[in-house]
Amino acid sequence: MGMQVVLITGGAKRVGAGLARYLHARGWQVLLHYRSSALAAQQLADELNTIRPASVALVQLDLLDTARLPELVSAAIVAFGRLDAVVNNASSFFPTPIGDFSEMAWLDLLGSNLKAPLFLAQAAACELKKTGGVIVSITDIHADRPYKNHTIYTIAKAGLVAMTKSLARDLAPYVRVNAVAPGANIWPEGESVFDDAERERIIDTIPLARNGSPEDLAQAIHFLLEAPYLTGVILPVDGGRSVVL
Repeated sequence: MGMQVVLITGGAKRVGAGLARYLHARGWQVLLHYRSSALAAQQLADELNTIRPASVALVQLDLLDTARLPELVSAAIVAFGRLDAVVNNASSFFPTPIGDFSEMAWLDLLGSNLKAPLFLAQAAACELKKTGGVIVSITDIHADRPYKNHTIYTIAKAGLVAMTKSLARDLAPYVRVNAVAPGANIWPEGESVFDDAERERIIDTIPLARNGSPEDLAQAIHFLLEAPYLTGVILPVDGGRSVVL
């Protein structure tokens, strides 16, 4: 059997990059998807390919272009000859206060967080069945404890939870489907909603008394990728925050 191959969406930066490094260090081959972060994606691929030649390949795509999602699966087969795992990491996140949001916000938030993962699962199912593969999505502890002014994002992540459970049933016994639900992980970029006072307030509510790191999330995702008897699981990775919310 060749080395296992994982497709990570939105893998060039932040949590996606941390996950790519973590899985790569544990022997996985990585197909790194990016939309616009070409430079960051190339630098990460170069870094990891220096460690292990031809172990990382890149693919550029707008995930909202649903008809092209099968190209991600083809890219894995061309680069590595197989596909063992899909990690749905790419995600839009921004506030949508009532009275202010548009259909564009709906299309963006539902598209990246729910529609793309669903249609990508459909595209990848055949190859994943061959390898006894896994799909892992990143949901959010706020899917059922909504964060204020984020209705559309909350709906999208709640849909992703439902998708995870539904696909776990439909793709069994060949493909396992799980999710991790972060609490406070890396703060969103350019997100004025989380000012310093709010960040402090959130950290004060976390039983383990610190923010999560990309490594915390990567470790949990790696566990779900490797655990042969787990499917339909939504694993909170939140330092206990959901216990006290």
